Amino acid sequence: MTDPDRLIAAAREAAVHAHAPYSKFAVGAALLLADGSIVTGANFENASYGLSLCAETVATATASASGRLREIVAVGIVGGRIGQADTDPIRPCGRCRQVLNEAAQMGPLGDMDVYCSGLGGGIIETHRLSVLLPSAFGPANLGIGEHA
Repeated sequence: MTDPDRLIAAAREAAVHAHAPYSKFAVGAALLLADGSIVTGANFENASYGLSLCAETVATATASASGRLREIVAVGIVGGRIGQADTDPIRPCGRCRQVLNEAAQMGPLGDMDVYCSGLGGGIIETHRLSVLLPSAFGPANLGIGEHA
């Protein structure tokens, strides 16, 4: 059972560590693993903007680096302007949807819940990744992963 409030709280904690000196827009992500543990990430901007990393990508790479990519079952994402009380939910960008899809198709469920909220609180939206990224290309198309 997923606890969206727990994931969103962990994502908010991660967003505190965002390196966002250019956009001043912090994003935190928290991945729920099958055993109930959480892996987090925050956005990391770069003066060469194309080299910036989204929070969801940082968290997914962290899970993968510790051998836990196949254990991701849900994600919580928050974002907003640093120093503001933004409450509008943010959703993952297209690149992050594709990165999360990679993890989902390699994992036990083949899909995942995506919980979205604002940095300063507010409502928590719940989406299925397959709805946010319909007809996705991924490991299953290449005959690998648990859902090939």
